[in-house]
Amino acid sequence: MTVMVWIIYLVFAAAALLALWRIVRGPSILDRAVAADVLLTEVLCILGADMVINHHTKTLPVLLIIAAIGVFGSIAIARFVARKGGQ
Repeated sequence: MTVMVWIIYLVFAAAALLALWRIVRGPSILDRAVAADVLLTEVLCILGADMVINHHTKTLPVLLIIAAIGVFGSIAIARFVARKGGQ
């Protein structure tokens, strides 16, 4: 079980690093916004995996708050891009 947990954490870490790379190097604001959403999703998945592995629900409110921030952030960026004309 311990080896599988480390593999899961390594896969999440690699995906998070790739998302951070896209945030830094993204050619447009939409690429950066999608990468930020992916990074938030990675955080949600890591917290969810931690809850499953350790058999607790302590971080459930944090999951809900992060999900709400992701949704409202995506809406704000979409409205901003719509006003700027899609660039």
